[in-house]
Amino acid sequence: MVYKQVVRRALFGMHGGDAERVHETTLNVMAKLSPLAKFARNQNNPRTVFGVRFPNPVGLAAGLDKDGRALPAWAALGFGFVEVGTVTWHAQPGNPKPRLFRLREDEAIINRMGFNNAGAQALAEKLDRTTLKAPLGISLGKSKITPVEDAVQDYLNSLNALKNHGDYYAINVSSPNTPGLRSLQDKGALTELVQELTKATTKPMLVKIAPDLTDDAVEEVIQVCLDNGIKGLIATNTTLGREGLSSAHKTEAGGLSGKPLAQRANDVVQFITKNSELPVIGVGGIATADDAKRMIDAGASLVQIYTGFIYEGPGLVSRINRALR
Repeated sequence: MVYKQVVRRALFGMHGGDAERVHETTLNVMAKLSPLAKFARNQNNPRTVFGVRFPNPVGLAAGLDKDGRALPAWAALGFGFVEVGTVTWHAQPGNPKPRLFRLREDEAIINRMGFNNAGAQALAEKLDRTTLKAPLGISLGKSKITPVEDAVQDYLNSLNALKNHGDYYAINVSSPNTPGLRSLQDKGALTELVQELTKATTKPMLVKIAPDLTDDAVEEVIQVCLDNGIKGLIATNTTLGREGLSSAHKTEAGGLSGKPLAQRANDVVQFITKNSELPVIGVGGIATADDAKRMIDAGASLVQIYTGFIYEGPGLVSRINRALR
């Protein structure tokens, strides 16, 4: 309650309401709190999924800390794992600003960030100097300047730079903000991509999919994963859908995350787990402990939060952990 009434109100009002500037300021503060990692309180609900031991099932989703600037601090807040990125081989500034919008009435966010990050080599150097108290996932994406037909080598370059650092890797082929990226979910392109990436590391490789795929398309993705050594799926990324929104920013281009995505994300998780034994990290619309329980009931082995964390604050992590324990 204190977070919503005091902290969130102050944060949302900073920098004239510019959501991205507030995000950057918050990350800078979190980075300074990294020494608190020695007080990590995340060892309370362990489970092992795709061969990785997680101290608890609540993770930070990719996108919030793309360059790993505040990594040690997340465990101190109770997260059981952290996913950095999405990182690309080439450093890139992302799409023109403004590109991040809060939809307060809908408890949602629209972003069209465009994989802004310092590049895979810079992240590797950062991780060389970082001690973590939680498993690390690394989300890999395609550089914007790389043609889709050269995507495999682009992903491989990033993986090779980072293959000593991740506990698992996520192949992001589902962001709506990089032209042509979602075409890599098609059977032929995805098969070539996952075959090469799974040959390049013994660490678990996961695929992150869009919520906008049809059931037939999800079935194709499942089969490609089963045939090519993929250890799990992350469901789901942001959506292009806008049904039922009431906020002024609802017409902005980009991917929608937050509460409006909850039901579709649950449906996709349930579809995957009913049609395969692949473990799933469920993400999308988790803003309460009950949301997380519904995601687990749908079949997810682990959950991730991002938008819910922005609206509900750090206390959401412990509330979910208590409910799932």
